[in-house]
Amino acid sequence: MTTKEERGAQGSARAKGIRQWWTYWRTRVWDPLEQLFRRPSSARRALLVVGLFLIMFTLAVANTVPDAIDWQVGDVATRDVVAPRDVVNRYRTELLREEAARQALREAELDPANWEINPAEALRSEERVAAIFAAFRDALSQESAVSAGGDPAAGGEGAEAPALDVDELVGRLADTAAELGLTLSPDALAMLAGMNARQLDELEAAVRSVAVDIMQRRRIAEADLEREREAVALHPGIRDAAPGRRELLAAVVQAVIRPNLIPSPEKIERARQEAVRSVADVRIREGQIIIRRGDQVEQEHIMLLQDLGLLDGRPNYAFMAGMLVFLALLFAMVAVYLRQHRRKIFESDAQLALLGLVVILVTGLAKVGTFVAWEGTGFLVPVGLAGLLVTLLVDSQVAIVVTIMTSAVVAALFGLDGRVFLVALAGGLAAVYSVSKVSQRSDLTRAGFIVGGVAFLTMVTLGLLRSDTFLLQYSFLGLLNGVVSAVGTIGLLPYLETLFRITSSLRLLELSNPNHPLLRKLLMEAPGSYHHSILVGNLAEAAAEAIGADPLLVRVGAQYHDIGKTKRPYFFVENQFGGENPHDKISPTLSTLIIISHVKDGVELAKEYQLPPVIIDFIREHHGTDLVKYFYQKALENAQGEPVDERDFRYPGPKPQSKETALVMLADAVEAAVRSLARPTPGRIEGLVRRLIRERLESGQLDESDLTLRDLDKIADAFVRVLTGIFHRRIEYPDIKEQDLRKSLDPEARRA
Repeated sequence: MTTKEERGAQGSARAKGIRQWWTYWRTRVWDPLEQLFRRPSSARRALLVVGLFLIMFTLAVANTVPDAIDWQVGDVATRDVVAPRDVVNRYRTELLREEAARQALREAELDPANWEINPAEALRSEERVAAIFAAFRDALSQESAVSAGGDPAAGGEGAEAPALDVDELVGRLADTAAELGLTLSPDALAMLAGMNARQLDELEAAVRSVAVDIMQRRRIAEADLEREREAVALHPGIRDAAPGRRELLAAVVQAVIRPNLIPSPEKIERARQEAVRSVADVRIREGQIIIRRGDQVEQEHIMLLQDLGLLDGRPNYAFMAGMLVFLALLFAMVAVYLRQHRRKIFESDAQLALLGLVVILVTGLAKVGTFVAWEGTGFLVPVGLAGLLVTLLVDSQVAIVVTIMTSAVVAALFGLDGRVFLVALAGGLAAVYSVSKVSQRSDLTRAGFIVGGVAFLTMVTLGLLRSDTFLLQYSFLGLLNGVVSAVGTIGLLPYLETLFRITSSLRLLELSNPNHPLLRKLLMEAPGSYHHSILVGNLAEAAAEAIGADPLLVRVGAQYHDIGKTKRPYFFVENQFGGENPHDKISPTLSTLIIISHVKDGVELAKEYQLPPVIIDFIREHHGTDLVKYFYQKALENAQGEPVDERDFRYPGPKPQSKETALVMLADAVEAAVRSLARPTPGRIEGLVRRLIRERLESGQLDESDLTLRDLDKIADAFVRVLTGIFHRRIEYPDIKEQDLRKSLDPEARRA
């Protein structure tokens, strides 16, 4: 038993261990993670991208882990088996390739072009020549031995011996020639019998030279052997020989030549390989039945089940690895583009989530389509939906990149079908360019027909180029794809706008409707401010078109920039209509507070009516930190030398943060100033416009708006053009007395 002190020591040790473990966990794991999550520009964005990648990867490989099947050759299938993806039927493919190889070998061996001269036959011809002349020498050796000396038994040297009869020697040579298969005339045999050793060697060398030359240079097939033997006499080495030797040379050469052609191993193998390569893979399409219930399992079925991973139920690791790398490359492509060309989108969690959601939505629809065992399902995947949504909610250039990525993913899900990729890409790009300028919601319907038409023409074109009757027969699927894309965009757009707090062009069009409650409130309670906002919108819109800003956003922002004036409308000169000015009865400081407060009041109204943040920016920034000069000057006059704090007479800001809000600031100042001109001639208007723009530039109000000097020059030209049209000089109509007018209209009076 442990004592109380021992138990206390053990408890202290455990507590110490827990503290050490917690310290290690906190310093090595928790604190780094906490620091990571405190940096949303890196941590949250990284987690978001990883999450999107994992979702995409899961969708892509969702059905690559099938149920295991335990069958062997000869078993009876207990259920239908459907291919979960495209696969090559190796069994059928190998059978076709083996048959093609055998047929190619047969045809190649019958083709003379595939035969070549065998060098070994030339060597064999030399051996046959040597054998023939060895036999000749053996037949002549008895005569040589007798003529070399006397009878050995007599012991005398140089004694003459009776020579053999020439006829007997010719007979011996004739017998030897018959044994060798040579046909020689008596004259030729007599010439051969009369040759000494040197002459015989020369004859052998000549025969060997001609025979080797023919065997090395002439293509002699079995069927051509007799013809080639007859042509031997025409060889220069025989034709130019002495008449007596010509027959000997020709006879021996004819006896030694043989067919010298053999099949060329390289050419035969090349023909076989070409035949094998010409056999296309026999493919089992996704959704195709491999084996039906009740059928006997054969080797072909076993190989297919193994290739699909169905036999042992293991995942297709090769496919999963390929899809992992494929998606990683696509994600990297989009990330590099956004980082280099769309930095704001790359650093925005909301917009990255929106892009990911759109791609996942289309990918999910494509994945559902893969479970339908029909070849045309891939052409119904609405990639144009991604193009339309991203163009309307984010940016048209980003939409092109997203369309390329989505088209590639959809094609990969359908077995890397190039037809699906081209149709999806064409429809997606058509979607991007068809909604580059949307002025009303019906433009989406038009865009749907454009997407469908482009997809339809792409399918027809591919069908004609590939002689694909399926594409021609089902080309109407392209039209249906466009309709689905448009309907999906119309249905999803409001929800995505609300979820991600994005203001699309369609939302801006809705806000620009004069029947909007806030615009009606401005019209009814501050009609002068309403008409001022309309003119400011016209000015800013023209300038936005000149410098490449967003004209629709500028016009809508200008319509709402002064809604704060509805709280105290009569404190603003455009709403007084010649009545008493309430500012005459209050101090300049209080007047300034009332004037400045229309910005804060406008922001509160905008939030109350749930205007999007991008419109609230116009209300908050359209005066920047500008000075209320009139009341500041008035305060200086009333101060009688006492100090006046300029900060009390400035708007709270912030300064314009974009080109669009800066345009509304400039248009607001210019419209109000030109209205006060006594004689608004074109020259005076232009001078005033450029002076006001220069003042805003010098006071630093445009420092954060990204406007350039070239932009400011274009803005001034646009303002002058619009204002000159508004404040043009009018013809003064003369007064006409009623009696004269009646007389001019009465025919009787005119005749009188």
